[in-house]
Amino acid sequence: MAGRVLGVDFGLARLGLAVADALGIAAHMLPQLAVKGKTLAEAAALVAALAAREEAERIVLGLPLNMDGTEGPAARRVREFGRLLAEQSRLPVEFEDERLSTVAAEELLRERELTRKKRKARIDSLSAQVILRGFLDARRLRQEREKGAAGDERP
Repeated sequence: MAGRVLGVDFGLARLGLAVADALGIAAHMLPQLAVKGKTLAEAAALVAALAAREEAERIVLGLPLNMDGTEGPAARRVREFGRLLAEQSRLPVEFEDERLSTVAAEELLRERELTRKKRKARIDSLSAQVILRGFLDARRLRQEREKGAAGDERP
């Protein structure tokens, strides 16, 4: 299941974006996409066009679950955005738990000692990179387990 994957951190004002290489090894930040004042369908069209430019084969959306794992209004909005995005891009859209991704991204940016303005300009795309990295790592572990299980079945 290799191929380029586009990671998206959904926000009402900005979308954070990251893309993985074709091997699914490295995830790189892309510039944030301003969507303030746009409908979900308009924002989905922008991301679908970006996915085509990046030759993505699937899209991973960060799903903002509550700390207890339940879905609230924000998660429902992201699921609706994902539905529109799948429809417009004709790509599979998967959801990745994004709890604490922004906290992890903020910590990474603080370590780089960037100014507050520079951190704000990068936080959403770094969050998308964290979400995408989590998806890629989970996929890799799943594949390794499947290979191990297949190896256990040999005589």
